[in-house]
Amino acid sequence: MEDGTGDRLSGMLEHPAKPVPGAPLVVIIHGLTGCEDSYLVRDAARYFVAAGLSVLRLNLRGAGTTRGDCTQSYHAGRTGDLDAVLSQLHENGTADRFVLYGASLGANMMLKYLGEEERPHVVGAVSVSAPIDLARSSERIIQPRNRLYHRWLLKSMKREALATPGLSVTESNAVANVRTIFEFDERHVAARNGFDGARNYYTQSSARQYLKGITTPTLIIHALNDPWIPGASYLDFDWSGSPRLTPLLPLDGGHVGFHDGAGSWHLRMAGKFLEERKIL
Repeated sequence: MEDGTGDRLSGMLEHPAKPVPGAPLVVIIHGLTGCEDSYLVRDAARYFVAAGLSVLRLNLRGAGTTRGDCTQSYHAGRTGDLDAVLSQLHENGTADRFVLYGASLGANMMLKYLGEEERPHVVGAVSVSAPIDLARSSERIIQPRNRLYHRWLLKSMKREALATPGLSVTESNAVANVRTIFEFDERHVAARNGFDGARNYYTQSSARQYLKGITTPTLIIHALNDPWIPGASYLDFDWSGSPRLTPLLPLDGGHVGFHDGAGSWHLRMAGKFLEERKIL
């Protein structure tokens, strides 16, 4: 990263046996506590590589194999890292056009990135189960019905954060003692990234406020029965005012759980969307 931190990002670049000539590079962006080896990332990579596309399974800052190379960490609004990666890939000749595929927290970052300004090098995008309203999602995740998942996710977040090189004793104690994801965002994410608390972090980083600025053809998939991300975040948005966005909001599917007898339904929908718009 060219920001003076010395941090280094990594990813797994895969090429198909029979590539589609002139096809864009698909960059897959993982979710919270994920990495290049997460099941959802590998599943998406298999689908696109089988379709003849090259794929980059990107590790965000501090995720996966980058943990020991990064003194800082990704978060829902850290779009500068994605911009730096795409710029370097373009400059070094790896690719001149991109399709972005984001899941969960990575999808929120991706949508925010696309809405901040025009991204002519990105020719298409797919968002799956993005927490586009971070405050609502934070409130939902701590509800009693999500107690077990909340406990598991928070444990994973704390383990990832405590492995950050150079973390001070004060910072380590703050992470070790948080009891909810909101407290984690308040005492760790916001504190380390210049936000005035968790609510300010949510306000600045939620993708919902950036959706109207997206000019890239983008498929937005979200299940209305997602237990962790309220469907209301999507239902009360005026999609008619954003013609470049295609919302696909099924009643069922859970959180990135769109699987059926034929495999991963959301990936088939992604492929159909990109083909219909002649992006692939």
